Amino acid sequence: MRLTTAHKQALYGDGFVRLPGIVPSGLVNAALRAINGSLGSEGIHPDELVTFRSRSYCPELQTSQAITDLLHRSPLWEVAESAIGEGAIAPVNAGQIALRFPTPGTPHDPHAHIDGMYSPHNGVPKGTIANFTALVGVFLSDVPTSYAGNFTVWPGSHRQYEGYFREHGPDSLLNGMPDVKVAEPEQVTARAGDAVLAHYQLGHGIAGNASPHIRYAIFFRLSHVDHQSVRWECMTDIWREWAGMRDVVAVNAAEGAPANTPAN
Repeated sequence: MRLTTAHKQALYGDGFVRLPGIVPSGLVNAALRAINGSLGSEGIHPDELVTFRSRSYCPELQTSQAITDLLHRSPLWEVAESAIGEGAIAPVNAGQIALRFPTPGTPHDPHAHIDGMYSPHNGVPKGTIANFTALVGVFLSDVPTSYAGNFTVWPGSHRQYEGYFREHGPDSLLNGMPDVKVAEPEQVTARAGDAVLAHYQLGHGIAGNASPHIRYAIFFRLSHVDHQSVRWECMTDIWREWAGMRDVVAVNAAEGAPANTPAN
């Protein structure tokens, strides 16, 4: 399975693309069984909740086959390669197990962030930016309405942040999120087995969960094999690592949209 031109146009313009029903139910159920088994046998110590929210629940499962099969035994890896380049993605051996539990009271509004910024609990060293190429999210439960722990995106913000970093430098992210007026947020609804492929630099967040259900999702962070040598340039040339997007980037550039052509 490969991204279509329509998929690529959505990825170019919005910074993410939806992939409905791409993960087979057997893989979804195996991941859910492993996670629920861990929660049932291990529980969650209250002192660990803040770290688990920032890093991953059920950390002992992150590298397990039940989790990594979602990426490697579904069409997702092939889809990601069709955007970034065949053989161009570094090995991915773990996923973030992201659970969002129902909370009492009025659910909080999501706030935009870019991954890889330091916080006291997420494991990113202070004074560094742990950027990468693409984010893949797999939904293991239905998220049919807003304020159900939704993965939330700010469409087009990847390009706005690109412009900001060109002017202020990529290391300006160390000072906090760019002061840029972005579009209204979109709370992504989904069914179990759906996935999203998003550009690293897309502003995203998590809505509060006023539903009666836990939101189950797994996130994989993908890096180009040459990422470390161009990691700062990629923040001011956002399609540099996306060879599979070359055709769509070129068309949009010809039509006057601000963009650069990815390198080989």
